[in-house]
Amino acid sequence: MDEPRWLTDEQQRAWRKLAALMTVVPAGLDAQLQRDSELTHFGYWVLAMLSEDPDRALRMSHLAAQANASPSRVSHVVARLEKRGWVRRQRAEGDGRGSVAELTDAGYAKVVETAPGHVEQVRAMIFDGLDDEQVRDLDEVCTAMLAHIDPEGRLRTAAPCERTAAGGRER
Repeated sequence: MDEPRWLTDEQQRAWRKLAALMTVVPAGLDAQLQRDSELTHFGYWVLAMLSEDPDRALRMSHLAAQANASPSRVSHVVARLEKRGWVRRQRAEGDGRGSVAELTDAGYAKVVETAPGHVEQVRAMIFDGLDDEQVRDLDEVCTAMLAHIDPEGRLRTAAPCERTAAGGRER
């Protein structure tokens, strides 16, 4: 049996910090969105992906790819968003086999209303503690990690100039 590739002390320190962030940041984003907007972070993310499309509509398979999630997970959240009147699902034109999720006017208004508080939470949890150089370093580290775990570049990452429905640069 091969010997495990144990982490070095430096890797262990970095890993523990990253693991803490992977726990605390999603919980903090979810808490803020649920408190202020009755949305989960993933539900908001799905609404935001739809709001960024010029037609405010995406095939469910494309929406799953845009949200970096499984089709099943997206289908479940779209069903919940549909019940609230923020999304409607319909058969795709042409082939009739796939479904399209479309952001309703109420859903668009929800994104616009929710974006400022969410962006403030992202700033408070991530960017307010970093200077400009550290933000660039964070971008480089994330780029390297994504290139390693997703060499085909399938995971969606927003371009710096992308704007949300609310006019903000980041969701």
